[in-house]
Amino acid sequence: METSPATLAIDQVRSEFPILSEMINGQRLVYLDNAATSQKPMAVIDAISNYYKHSNSNVHRGVHSLSQTATSLFEEAREQTKEFISASSTDEIVFTKGTTDSVNLVAHSLGELMIEKGDEIIITLMEHHSNFVPWQHLAKHRGAKLTIVPFDVNGELSPEDIAKTINKKTKVIAITHASNTLGSVLDIKRICEIAHEKDVVVVVDGAQYIPHRKVDVTALDCDFYIFSAHKLFGPTGIGVLYGKKSLLDRLPPYQTGGGMISEVGLDETTFGRTPQLFEAGTPNIAGAIGMSQAMKYLNDLGYANLENQENRVFEYALNKLGSIDKLRIIGNPVDRVPLISFVVDGVHPFDIGSLLDQMGIAVRTGHHCTQPIMQHYDIPGTVRASFAFYNTEEEAHILYEGIIKSLKLLS
Repeated sequence: METSPATLAIDQVRSEFPILSEMINGQRLVYLDNAATSQKPMAVIDAISNYYKHSNSNVHRGVHSLSQTATSLFEEAREQTKEFISASSTDEIVFTKGTTDSVNLVAHSLGELMIEKGDEIIITLMEHHSNFVPWQHLAKHRGAKLTIVPFDVNGELSPEDIAKTINKKTKVIAITHASNTLGSVLDIKRICEIAHEKDVVVVVDGAQYIPHRKVDVTALDCDFYIFSAHKLFGPTGIGVLYGKKSLLDRLPPYQTGGGMISEVGLDETTFGRTPQLFEAGTPNIAGAIGMSQAMKYLNDLGYANLENQENRVFEYALNKLGSIDKLRIIGNPVDRVPLISFVVDGVHPFDIGSLLDQMGIAVRTGHHCTQPIMQHYDIPGTVRASFAFYNTEEEAHILYEGIIKSLKLLS
C-alpha cells in the first residue's frame, strides 16, 4: 500500500546545510542555482572530513589496516551506488570525475568499439555541451554522421521524434534525461525500447534528473546512465558511469596506468576487469565516500517527500514569475524538473542576475552550456532559477520581488 508523501520539516532540513545560513551582500542567501551545483548537508561534509581524519590511505594496494579500511569504504560506496540506481552488479558502477568525464569515456570507447565511417550518432538539440561536443568530436574524427533531433515549441521531444531518425546506420543515441535549460523530462524508457528494437545503444545523461527523482536503470533498460555527485548534494570531482556489464566488458580502456592492469611486461600489458579497467590511477576516494553519504541522506528523506516539497515551491515560483510583464519563460514542457529559464524583453540576463546577486539571490545567467538552444530561440542567454528540496515558497517570493525591483532599476 502506497503512502502519501510526507511534508518535510523544512526548517530542520535547512539547518543541515550550513551554507544556507550565509549572508551575501548583507542579505540572507537565497540559493537558486542548484542546476549548476547543489549545496551539501553536514552528513556529507562530516563523512569526507572523517575519512581524511581517520582512514586516509590508498585503496586496493595495501595490506596494512588503513588501506584495508579505505578500500572497504570505497567499495561500500560502490555498493551504495549500485543500490541507489538499482543496478544489477557493482561491476556495472564506474567512478569517474563527473558527467563530462563519463561521457568522454563512453564516447571514446564506443567510438573504438563500434563507430565506423558512415555510421550515425543521434543526439538532441537540448543537450548540455557535455553530451553534445564529445559526440560531435567523435563523429568528425570517425567520419560518422551526427544527427541532431530538434524539440517543439514547448521544449518537448517525444520518443517518436527519436524513432523517425533511426536508420540502419544508427549505432548510438546519446540523450539527456532532463534538460538543464528547458527543464524538459524525456521518456527514456520508451526511447530505450525503440532503440533496442534496432540494436542501437542508448547513453543517458542523468545529471539534471537524478537530484529530483528516483532512478532505476534496470527498469529504464538504458545501456549507460551518467551523473555527477555535486548536483546530487555530494562533493565535486566525482561522478558515476553505469554501464550494462555485457557492454562494459567489451569496451577498450579510456585511460591506462596504475590500478587498471592485470600484468605489465616489457613488451605487452594485459588489462584488468571492469570496473577497475576504467579507473586508472588513484581514485577520488573521499569523493566516493561523500557521494555515498549523499545518497544515504536522500534515501532517508525519501524521494517522494523531496518531490512534494520541490513541486510546491516550483509551482508557486512558476505562477509568480509568469505574471511579470514582459518576462518570457523559455520552454513550457508538461513534464519538467524544477527550473525556470527566462528572458525579459529589452533587458540583458546578466544585468538581472547581477542585481539579484546584490539582494543575496543566487541565480545563473548565460547560455548554461546549451548554446544550440540559445541559437534556436535567437537569444544571448537566459536567467535560470533552479530549485532543490531545501528551497521554500518564501524564497520563491523573494525571487519574484527581486525581479520586480531589478526591472524597475533597469527601466
